[in-house]
Amino acid sequence: MKVLLIGGTGIISTAISRLALDMGWELFLLNRGNRNNAVDSRDKPGKLTEIRCDIRADSEDSIRAKLTAALSQTQGAARFDAVADFIAFTRENVEKDYRIFNGLCNQYIFVSSASAYQKPPSSHAVNEGTPLANPYWEYSRNKIACEEYLMSQYRENRFPITIVRPSHTYDERSVPLGVHGNNGSWQVIRRILDGKPVIIHGDGTSLWTLTHAGDFAQGFAGLVGNVQAIGEAVHITSDESLTWNQIYGIIAKALDRPLKAVHISSEFLAQCSPLDYTGSLIGDKANSVVFDNSKIKRMVPYFCAKTRFDQGIRDTLKYILLHPEYQQEDSDFDAWCDLVIKITDLALQEIKG
Repeated sequence: MKVLLIGGTGIISTAISRLALDMGWELFLLNRGNRNNAVDSRDKPGKLTEIRCDIRADSEDSIRAKLTAALSQTQGAARFDAVADFIAFTRENVEKDYRIFNGLCNQYIFVSSASAYQKPPSSHAVNEGTPLANPYWEYSRNKIACEEYLMSQYRENRFPITIVRPSHTYDERSVPLGVHGNNGSWQVIRRILDGKPVIIHGDGTSLWTLTHAGDFAQGFAGLVGNVQAIGEAVHITSDESLTWNQIYGIIAKALDRPLKAVHISSEFLAQCSPLDYTGSLIGDKANSVVFDNSKIKRMVPYFCAKTRFDQGIRDTLKYILLHPEYQQEDSDFDAWCDLVIKITDLALQEIKG
C-alpha cells in the first residue's frame, strides 16, 4: 500500500503515520519539514519517504514532478493508492489538490471536521446525515465548502474522494480542554497543579466526545483502499461521551489535585476573551453531541475505540510532565483567567449585598 500524507506531523496524522509503518505500508510524507517529526521508521516493517515542498505555495508542476520522482523509486507504481490531506482548510486548497492528484491517486481522503455539523444542533445525536451548517465558525464553513467542492468532483468527474470528519482528538502531546490560551493546554494544567481555580464553560454539563489519536488511526487505516468509502463521508470518534465537568475532574484526578472549577457562561467568555472563542465554544464545544458510529463500524468491522479517556489522559499527562518542551507558559491567559474569575466573584458579592 503506497500512501501519501500531506502534513504528517499533527496529532492525527502522526498516529496514522506510525500505524502505517507498523502495518508495512510504503508511507510518503509531504511537508515543509519545519516541525519536529515524531515519526520514526527505524525497526518498522514499512518504508518512509519524505518529500520536502510547500503544497500551498509551490507551483503545481514542481509538486507533481517531486511526487512523480518519489513514485518512480517504487516498483513500477504510477500512482498512490491513497492521498490524505490534513492541512487543507479552504476551497482553494482542495481545488489545487484536485488539479495535482487527479489521475495520480486511487483515493483522495479529505480530512474535514465534525464541527461542520449543524450548530446549534437540532438533536444531540449526530450521524453522517446530519446537516452541515455552522454560522459561528469560519473554519467550519470553509471545511463545508471543501466537502461540497470535492463531492461535485466525485459526481461529475469520478474523482475518488473519501471525506473523514474527526471530532476532538488528542495524543500524548495534547490535553483536550474547553478553554485555553494561545500556547495550548499547559497553563490550565499548571493552574490545577498550583491549586488555582480553572474556568469551565457553561455549567459543565454539556456532553462531549474525546477520541485518542491511536484509536482514530485504526479507523482511518480501515478506510484506506476501501471501495465502500469512495464517495462517502464518515466520522471517526469514540463511543464515550462525557460532560465537561467529568473531563476536567478526570484531568485533576490524574494530576492528583482537587478540581477548583469556576463555571462561566460560554457567551460571556466569547465576548470578553482577547481570543476568539465564538467558533470554538458557541460553534462547537458548548453544544452537547453524541456520535452515531455505526457507519465507520460497518465499513471497518474491526474498528473499536478502546482507549477510555481516564486511561488515555494519564499517559498524556505523564508524557507532558516528562517533556518540558510541551510546558509552554502563557502569562497573558493566566492573568485573563484570574481577572475573569475575580470579576465573577465580585458580581456575586454585589448581588448578595
